[in-house]
Amino acid sequence: MAFDLDMIKKVYDRYSTRVAAARKATGKHLTLTEKILYAHLSEGDAQKAFGRGVDYVDFAPDRVAMQDATAQMALLQFMQAGRPQVAVPSTVHCDHLIQAKVGADADLATAKDVNSEVYDFLASVSDKYGIGFWKPGAGIIHQVVLENYAFPGGMMIGTDSHTPNAGGLGMIAIGVGGADACDVMAGLPWELKFPKLIGVKLTGKLSGWTSAKDVILKVAGILTVKGGTGAIVEYFGEGARSLSATGKGTICNMGAEIGATTSIFGYDEKSAAYLSGTKRADIAELANAVAEHLTGDVEVYANPEQYFDQVIEINLSELEPHVNGPFTPDLAWPISKFATAVKENGWPTKLEVGLIGSCTNSSYEDITRSASIAKQATDKHLKTKAEFTITPGSELVRYTVERDGYLGTFEDMGGVVLANACGPCIGQWARHTDDPTRKNSIITSFNRNFAKRQDGNPNTHAFVASPEIVTAFAIAGDLTFNPLTDTLTNERGEQVKFDEPEGIEMPLKGYAVQDAGYQAPAEDGSQVNVIVDPKSARLQLLEPFAAWEGTDLTGLKLLIKAKGKCTTDHISMAGPWLKFRGHLDNISNNMLIGAINYFNNTADSVKNDVTGEYGPVPATQRDYKANGIGSIVVGDENYGEGSSREHAAMEPRHLGVRAILVKSFARIHETNLKKQGMLGITFADSNDYDKIQEDDTFDILGLTTFAPGKQLTVVLHHKDGSTEQFQVNHTYNAQQIEWFKAGGALNIIRRQMAS
Repeated sequence: MAFDLDMIKKVYDRYSTRVAAARKATGKHLTLTEKILYAHLSEGDAQKAFGRGVDYVDFAPDRVAMQDATAQMALLQFMQAGRPQVAVPSTVHCDHLIQAKVGADADLATAKDVNSEVYDFLASVSDKYGIGFWKPGAGIIHQVVLENYAFPGGMMIGTDSHTPNAGGLGMIAIGVGGADACDVMAGLPWELKFPKLIGVKLTGKLSGWTSAKDVILKVAGILTVKGGTGAIVEYFGEGARSLSATGKGTICNMGAEIGATTSIFGYDEKSAAYLSGTKRADIAELANAVAEHLTGDVEVYANPEQYFDQVIEINLSELEPHVNGPFTPDLAWPISKFATAVKENGWPTKLEVGLIGSCTNSSYEDITRSASIAKQATDKHLKTKAEFTITPGSELVRYTVERDGYLGTFEDMGGVVLANACGPCIGQWARHTDDPTRKNSIITSFNRNFAKRQDGNPNTHAFVASPEIVTAFAIAGDLTFNPLTDTLTNERGEQVKFDEPEGIEMPLKGYAVQDAGYQAPAEDGSQVNVIVDPKSARLQLLEPFAAWEGTDLTGLKLLIKAKGKCTTDHISMAGPWLKFRGHLDNISNNMLIGAINYFNNTADSVKNDVTGEYGPVPATQRDYKANGIGSIVVGDENYGEGSSREHAAMEPRHLGVRAILVKSFARIHETNLKKQGMLGITFADSNDYDKIQEDDTFDILGLTTFAPGKQLTVVLHHKDGSTEQFQVNHTYNAQQIEWFKAGGALNIIRRQMAS
């Protein structure tokens, strides 16, 4: 569990020479983002200067973190790489598979029993390959990383889209698919398109009901769910320095919802205090010695427009609490306008459930601010109207807030404390409802609120806010209530009003924990056996994907033309499907079942060109595969938005889909497709999307001369015998084209390790 101080010292030793070289190469002052990226260039790229958003660059991350749902597939791939141990410090965190039903203790015991096969696999494969293992109940990956592994100026990749949480401590932390993690664990360079830079200048200081969560809710409203695509967001200014380290983590965490590659804050006094408070004063001491490299140059922040591709300025003193949603995390409403929006849009005003916690908002500060509202409910004789749950982010936080009496405060007002896990945020909970399809409203302090994400009901209107706002709404049970201005009638018939929340950044008596839940790997893993039962329904050893046959792709059938938003939750749902994350064939039965078919406005109903009948998407694709027919998926804007789950790329690859043609891709999903040897292409003219007919057959031409920057041609053969053709774009570089030709990046890794 201990952080590697020698590794951190080596990282800092690189800074002076690398930053100096970068200044010389670029001839300008540097942002914090640029300093960290230049310091982590792989040796082969160390002397290059790059155009933002243009060049693919090789980096050497310092560590890898994996959550249990994605770690299964990542480690199944790593087992094929031929290495005896991971090349960089790596950890696995068991947080996704614990379903919230009753309460923390009972739910954790059930999860250990139900998921024993998966936990045993993850523990043994970690033991064998030198990977740290955080047991179920230890906490959510991002909170545990922030408390134990994140350090200013470092670089980490993680198999979860909210890995950027570590940016709260000044770390470049990027969410990736398992194949990317496999590369880094195998000691290979990690490739990323050199990002554009968005600067967010924060002035003023938060007060009253406004919290760090409201900063990112505001930014999401400005940039939308794809406004940060291809960019890193760097926060700076006096307002940034006033925020707690965990508050900064909240902002960086939810930066995934604007499509940003990652988000980051510079090292400051708050960072040093958090490091010391979590028993890492040694790191703070090292960071203090190189502090000039752990923030952007003074000249950059004085004239940000000259150094960032886009600049946003937010005055924290004027910022209102926000509520975002429903159905998308970028629909931002200041609290003063939210009640009107609820009424005008006809959203259900009765609030059924309020949920706080998750990887985004489960710090000590979050819990204490929320508890200050919960205590008022008891003191002011208010009865909580909505169901209310609390999900601590880690055992360290849970144990400490229980010691300090805050969990008891929530229980007094009717709250239920859940296990230290993702739970309701990813649909892993038992929703108490009299009708699972009824139109209803819930509010959370989580990060995502896509339709069906939390409970599978497309009519659940999910809203996102800070934990204290969520707590107040849960007590009121009414979305038209404004906790800043309105009163409630208590059990005595009196009109009472909430006082402003009060919180404590870090515990006055320090953090405490009896068993953090960490298991160190074996010193010698060569004798450890990793056993996967061939009959298992949950784990399946992988077979290499076939290499490209060397010809253009012709005769492809349309599997589905997806209409509107198609996130990774639409492509590969979570919830009950999480149990199959280690079994590619079984989980492929959820492929695209949430996507809306353009031609009938229905989910999981597509036309089978062989039979002429409509049926489920996975069954239709399996029929095509059985008949040796390739297929294509057509999608809309920002296809693959959301989670980093590479299953959304592996499932179509496994079932025989040959290409994904969309208006635009979300970053992580596009990379995942490339890693698995899939062809991901975009319309050169987005209006060509409208030309796609239900019975079309597709040819994709130009693959025999596939080259970076060179367009391909799509030919549509319509059912009436007519044809149309148009150009499509791609972003494959030379190395990625080799992945396509080889049938996937893992095939190349295996070949390299064997030579």
